[in-house]
Amino acid sequence: MADGIGMGFGGGLMWLILIITFILIVWAIKLAVGFGNRPVDKGISALDILKERYAKGEIDQAEFEQKRKDLND
Repeated sequence: MADGIGMGFGGGLMWLILIITFILIVWAIKLAVGFGNRPVDKGISALDILKERYAKGEIDQAEFEQKRKDLND
């Protein structure tokens, strides 16, 4: 009869191993999927950005036409 002697550390060690295993599994999944730091594709093209810059007055017509030509090539 052991009366539970020796199970205290062993039981705690089991929980520690389970927690570490769980953390490693979650880490591996996040590593495989990515950590979410990729840019979100909102469907905005380079031409849309160029048009927006032209509309805001950040670039003039000549620069707009040149950059649009560069994008289409």
